[in-house]
Amino acid sequence: MSNFRKLLIWQKAMNLVTTTYNHTKQFPKEEIFGLTSQIRRSAISVPSNIAEGSGRDSNKEYLRFLNVSISSLFEFQTQLEIAKNIDYLKELEFINLYEESRELERMLISFINKIKERN
Repeated sequence: MSNFRKLLIWQKAMNLVTTTYNHTKQFPKEEIFGLTSQIRRSAISVPSNIAEGSGRDSNKEYLRFLNVSISSLFEFQTQLEIAKNIDYLKELEFINLYEESRELERMLISFINKIKERN
């Protein structure tokens, strides 16, 4: 799979990054090297690992990168909870971001399972 840009999971992951950056702009400036950086990096990791894995030689390697991607997504979801708990995100912002990430999670799991079936 070399054309990762055609993958809906990559496209949705890219949208999640954009949405995340837009929401974290409002975080306190003292968080720029803390939670803001962490939540952005975990979001960026999702499409980055999908793309990197697609360039690998085997399904086994691709699956490894997809699993890193989903792990980053779980990290992202945890950081969203933290941001909500300390009132950096409003409830509705949290719900929208979290639901977007859950949809991507389901898609990634399904994609991983399809690749496993090919082996």
